[in-house]
Amino acid sequence: MKKIIIVFMLALIIPGCAANKIATVADSAQDIDMVFVKGGCFQMGDTFGDGRADEKPVHQVCISDFYIGKYVVTQAQWVAVMGSNPSTFTGDRRPVEQVSWDDAQDFIAKLNAQTGRRYRLPTEAEWEYAARSGGKHEKWAGTSDANLLGNYAWYNNNSGQGTQAVGQKQPNGLGLYDMSGNVWEWVQDLYGDVYYEESPEDNPHGPMLSTNHRVLRGGCWPMSAGGVRAAARIQSTPSARLIIYGFRLALPAVQ
Repeated sequence: MKKIIIVFMLALIIPGCAANKIATVADSAQDIDMVFVKGGCFQMGDTFGDGRADEKPVHQVCISDFYIGKYVVTQAQWVAVMGSNPSTFTGDRRPVEQVSWDDAQDFIAKLNAQTGRRYRLPTEAEWEYAARSGGKHEKWAGTSDANLLGNYAWYNNNSGQGTQAVGQKQPNGLGLYDMSGNVWEWVQDLYGDVYYEESPEDNPHGPMLSTNHRVLRGGCWPMSAGGVRAAARIQSTPSARLIIYGFRLALPAVQ
């Protein structure tokens, strides 16, 4: 088993936000940086009025404290755990892609066995709360100004027709990178097109449905600005592998 070093430290206070703890889990192959997200309540969904029907109605959601990956899982991290690289656009610091929801679960199970941690995928509500810098009224992760989007996101205007190495753009208000664009990110929840009409307020975990389709968030490199909005959501079968599918990790706040 690889040697695991757990380091907790206080990060800089971001103006307008609570202080974030950054938890670094370092093994012999690759660091995994997890950013502490202070819980709170926010208006989830299409708060700008230009989204799809399944982003409505806007509804209040309250989230407990949690940790989320500073970056999406990279190819170097994937190879360190799984031993091979499924990606098309190869590079150690590029997002791992061509991974399904099921593949992500396999990775998480092996990572947890190696580290003794409880990594998981974020819930859909956790993901949107984190993307919007702690539930702010942001259209994209880090900004609502279309003229500034290229500073925060890889999308069809600047991606060069492929994924890009993580962490090159500006982070959002919580210090999280690439939550708009680069790759769609699997989350834990099952998909429901009318789930927002019935979602519980506290820590929703998605619908209990017969379908097994799962949700992805954040948009990806070939999409327009509208496709990488923080409220945008799509569904896919858990076995689907595409060059636009990746994921980031989450952790419960209490270990």
